[in-house]
Amino acid sequence: MPPPVMRFPPRLDLAPLRRALWAARINHYYREDGEGQWIVLTDANRLAEARELAERWQAGERLDVVVPPKAARGGGRAVKALSSAPLTVALVAVCVVVFLLMQGLQLMMVEALAIAPLTFSASGVGSAGLGATLSSGQLWRLFTPALMHFGVSHLVFNLMWVWYFGRQIELRGGTLALALLVAITALVGNLAQYAAGGLLFGGMSGVVYGLLGYVWLRARQAPASGYHLPQMLMLFMLGWLVLCMTPLAAWIGFGNVANEAHLGGLLSGLAAALAVHARAAAR
Repeated sequence: MPPPVMRFPPRLDLAPLRRALWAARINHYYREDGEGQWIVLTDANRLAEARELAERWQAGERLDVVVPPKAARGGGRAVKALSSAPLTVALVAVCVVVFLLMQGLQLMMVEALAIAPLTFSASGVGSAGLGATLSSGQLWRLFTPALMHFGVSHLVFNLMWVWYFGRQIELRGGTLALALLVAITALVGNLAQYAAGGLLFGGMSGVVYGLLGYVWLRARQAPASGYHLPQMLMLFMLGWLVLCMTPLAAWIGFGNVANEAHLGGLLSGLAAALAVHARAAAR
């Protein structure tokens, strides 16, 4: 279901209306293109209120907005935010639980979630290989490395972006769309890292870059879709991607980084956005 949208002519100053929408706790995004200006609501249930405010504003009425009692309660808003994106919440929760379990059962968790069963010896880490793993039916290993994080900063950094991008996609495309995108980007990212010679790796970074690429491209393909990504944030994430590919990342203390997973996730997220756009155009 597409998000509710209000369209306005170009060069019309929407600042008073947007202030009134924010005062009424009507969350929205602003987009502008060659066809005009767009206000995209994040909650379809508030469309009637938003339209009423817009009509009053266009009629020249001063908008003295009274905040609805329910909207003013922060706890209610928090519960609504959590319930509106159940898969995003579940991804965050599972990664936190796995991280906590790894603090006491690290070797057991790594052996269970790595892309292939690992063997540890004095000479290093080995594995029977991905082919033998898949032929034995352990298909979950294609996805589970994304659930492992090896430090608090690693966990927090990844889950912050999972929350930011995941909620956007789940609210606009639906839970199933997010589930497919997470599965695809995790799969491609993990396989890319394994192909580069990785055995012991983990984290949601590949998924994060996949979600980033998807949101960025969808925001440009369909400005009225409600997807939003500040340009500076995109530049920061791409700069971080490039930085991690250089020796400077290890020099400043970040150690080994799953660069191939990042790149594989990003490319698969962009490809998913292209596929969605092509399907929408065909319709």
